Amino acid sequence: MVREVRLRRDRQERWLREGDMSIGRRLAQIGVLGWIIIVPTLGGLFLGHWIDKRLETGIFWTGPLLVVGLLIGGWSAWKWMNTR
Repeated sequence: MVREVRLRRDRQERWLREGDMSIGRRLAQIGVLGWIIIVPTLGGLFLGHWIDKRLETGIFWTGPLLVVGLLIGGWSAWKWMNTR
């Protein structure tokens, strides 16, 4: 809880010092956030497809690894948003 209070205080001080972000910077952050989610998702998809192709298992690995990639991307995005 102490860490969260310090983080909130630091954010408040930075906002008072720097002010609001520009539109360009906000758009850049949205773009980064998208890539943080998409890259692990596509990585899981491609890895699952490659394994399925090698083992001739249909989509046995593609589906679960797609979901794992999406979860990793979502968790990474959540962590990135909460450290900013």
